[in-house]
Amino acid sequence: SYQRFASCYHGLYRLRPEVTRSIYEQFVSQLQASVKEEIQEVKKEGNLEELFNSLDKIVEEAKNQEEPAWRPSGIPEEDIRSAVVPYLLKHRSYLRKVLKEKEEENRKAAESVLAGRDQIAKLQQLIQARRQAWQ
Repeated sequence: SYQRFASCYHGLYRLRPEVTRSIYEQFVSQLQASVKEEIQEVKKEGNLEELFNSLDKIVEEAKNQEEPAWRPSGIPEEDIRSAVVPYLLKHRSYLRKVLKEKEEENRKAAESVLAGRDQIAKLQQLIQARRQAWQ
């Protein structure tokens, strides 16, 4: 502030307050220009303009997401668990569905085998009966 500046140069301020004000205004304008120039250089060197644009794009895309964003807790086991558990639960449901289908296929195959064995047993009895009748 101008008051702080004036208190630092109290002797000059007492003698010529208008000069002190002019020096302060020049100092502030040069300082602002210098800071703006430094910011522009940092933006150019760090490719910040492009990075800020991509960050804005990410923020806009995140607004449309229904799921909360992933945030690391600092504990890798918990972080991986929160990311992997939903996938594993979905995979378990899929595997259970496949298991039921395979069990049903196996049941039908077992019924077919039993029916085939019954048919073979009947045919063997028929063959045995005809053999005895022929002899």
